[in-house]
Amino acid sequence: MAATSVSDSASKNVKRVCLFNCHETRALAQRIAAESDVIELCSITWRTFEDGFPNLFIPNAQAIRGQHVAFLASFSSPKVIFEQLSIIYALPKLFISSFTLVLPFFPTGTSERMEDEGDVATAFTLARILSNIPTSRGGPTSLVTFDIHALQERFYFGDNILPCFESGIPLLKNRLQQLPDSDNIAIAFPDDGAWKRFHKQLQHFPTIVCAKVREGSQRIVRIKEGDPQGRHVVIVDDLVQSGGTLVECQKVLAKHGAARISAYVTHGIFPNRSWERFEFDNGGHPGKGLTYFWITDSCPLTVKEVINKPPFEVLSLASSIAAALQI
Repeated sequence: MAATSVSDSASKNVKRVCLFNCHETRALAQRIAAESDVIELCSITWRTFEDGFPNLFIPNAQAIRGQHVAFLASFSSPKVIFEQLSIIYALPKLFISSFTLVLPFFPTGTSERMEDEGDVATAFTLARILSNIPTSRGGPTSLVTFDIHALQERFYFGDNILPCFESGIPLLKNRLQQLPDSDNIAIAFPDDGAWKRFHKQLQHFPTIVCAKVREGSQRIVRIKEGDPQGRHVVIVDDLVQSGGTLVECQKVLAKHGAARISAYVTHGIFPNRSWERFEFDNGGHPGKGLTYFWITDSCPLTVKEVINKPPFEVLSLASSIAAALQI
């Protein structure tokens, strides 16, 4: 009997994946499919009835029987969640081998605190909804998400879903290695929360930790530890909304001698076009502008707004997601 070659056995372990997507994630889905010959894009007919409620259809549903299936979601606003949940709940029941939900940005992540009686932790609510996705023939749904905001949120999910927590930080590290001043990079964290989240992945860089302190009636940002003098300082956090803290962090780093200042967040949310407050520094004015502002394509609507607008540069999650779909 002929021995099975390593390449033959490896090819047998490759999963062929049928990848569905919503409107917003179409471009990212195409990039994911371009990363791998074993990922095939599949379509959904997204329609609405006259009353505005979803009228959805999965064409050629019998063709995905016995297949590994994934859905690339974007919960960018409450109004789009229901129609996507309808698809997410339907796909596992079509006799598929396995189901993976890719939700790059877990959107209620900042709403996990219950400090006063009556506070509602919507992050927990969304985790419960996702934990009740029907099982496929292969078992529980796998959930792929990136840089979830609060570490404790990974414990919000029930036993009927298998969360796979990924990070965009490897993309940042690869990009920093390409810079002409890569040997002069320092990483700044705007608060202790960001330091806890990311310092282990970035521990080979000099580190600066900032903190908000109360001064009279104001809360201002100060450097808690580290020295930005003469460095290209990259501020790192998981997400940005209005960007107020990031701007204050930028100012204090420039005041203490940073030569250049850039920023990275995995999730660029930027409600109400708040990205417009970040100007481009073409050299020499780190207190007024950023050399780079890196974001991923986890928030597709933001990508459309900032593409080709310095200082913004998009680092795609496509290769990371393609790899995660093979787990």
